[in-house]
Amino acid sequence: MVRNLVTKLEEAFLSLLLVSMTLLVFAEVVARFGFNAGIHWAQEVTLLLAAWFVLFGASYGVKVGAHIGVDVFVKLMPHNTHRFITLVAVGLCLVYCGLFLYGSWIYLSKMKMIGIELEDLPVPKWIPMSILVIGFVLLIVRFLQLGWKVVTDQADGFHFADEAEESMELAKELEETALATEPKEGANQVKKEGDK
Repeated sequence: MVRNLVTKLEEAFLSLLLVSMTLLVFAEVVARFGFNAGIHWAQEVTLLLAAWFVLFGASYGVKVGAHIGVDVFVKLMPHNTHRFITLVAVGLCLVYCGLFLYGSWIYLSKMKMIGIELEDLPVPKWIPMSILVIGFVLLIVRFLQLGWKVVTDQADGFHFADEAEESMELAKELEETALATEPKEGANQVKKEGDK
């Protein structure tokens, strides 16, 4: 139940970011081209919303397996080798995220100490840029969860989005839909011809 609530909150937050960004860009375009005016802070806020969307969404993508990866070679290996390589990959991802988290922490602490504000808004720059720390902490949590699932044999590796498989499923669904509607259309034509 808690897991479903967290998932719903994550999805709601990502949706809010995407809708906010879209509406802000739309309002800026209308103001600029419709009324020859503009929202002077719109570009900066749009970039910040995009950064929040990407960095927050990256951890959600790891959670639901939305990232694209090439794992054909790894899938051909024996189960234990596959798990080992996955754990090595998770370890490398954790090192990568740890380095960025460390750098982000230093960057944000210096921004706070100096007191720099955003260019177009009187907001301390470290506040909206805190997504750097938040995003990489969430990524570390997701990779630790994935590593634990591999260790406890609940998962055998990363779950990447498989575009080819999804395309084939869509094609199969379309074919089934077409086949399901064909007999009805044929029966309707026979009925119409019989009425004549």
